[in-house]
Amino acid sequence: MSKSPQKGRKTGDKSRSFKAGLTFPVGRLHRHLKEGQFAKRVGIGAPVYLAAVLEYLTAEILELAGNAARDNRRIRIVPRHIMLAIRNDEELNKLLGAVTISSAGVIPNIHQDLFPDKKKEEGEEEVVESQIY
Repeated sequence: MSKSPQKGRKTGDKSRSFKAGLTFPVGRLHRHLKEGQFAKRVGIGAPVYLAAVLEYLTAEILELAGNAARDNRRIRIVPRHIMLAIRNDEELNKLLGAVTISSAGVIPNIHQDLFPDKKKEEGEEEVVESQIY
């Protein structure tokens, strides 16, 4: 039988993602940067840098979300865990402060004024300013 022509890549070809040691697709990001008309020209290093930054941010969020899931004794990461991870991290909260995550709920928070006052010493009466003449 004769060998059918190979489809796809040649054996010696390596993707730019592989060369850069990244998981995110450098070629696809390059295409989107060009088609998006963000600039007239796009340098060869721009999509590599963008892929590296996106991969780092994704890994950071997923690590913190995994920790939040483990704290709640869950195996799967759900949107609630992603939101808790982002809101509890100072830098990520600053970056994604205006982002609303669907099905994530809110951060649990009870205002300090709503808690009952600590017990006062016996014999000491509380004087309210409106009762002072």
